[in-house]
Amino acid sequence: MASTDLKSAALMEQMKSHLSTDAGKAVTKKIGLVYQINIAPKKLGFNEEVYVVDLKKGEVTKGPYENGKPDATFSFTDADFFKVATGKMNPQIAFMRGAMKVKGSLSAAQKFTPDIFPKPSKM
Repeated sequence: MASTDLKSAALMEQMKSHLSTDAGKAVTKKIGLVYQINIAPKKLGFNEEVYVVDLKKGEVTKGPYENGKPDATFSFTDADFFKVATGKMNPQIAFMRGAMKVKGSLSAAQKFTPDIFPKPSKM
């Protein structure tokens, strides 16, 4: 992945490693959905970096999803994504406050919880 100023980029790198562990494989089996995550440095919709968290194959890639449509697409600012992924902000609260935008299946979106992310150890 290209170097980036987003705090979330480091989290996505950790996620890649996490999905190859037993705990990560369990998450992949349990969820089985594809999420596209658009992360903007400051303001939603501007200069977004796009990641795909494929919990069918158990991989994280940078760039838009190319095999049809993801089950759900999320848009966050870097700071808000970091809070949700590290469990400091509840995804439902983020959504209600407008800190998180969701497109696609709401039932798929409800499975998007901090549990799918590795616990931040070195951050």
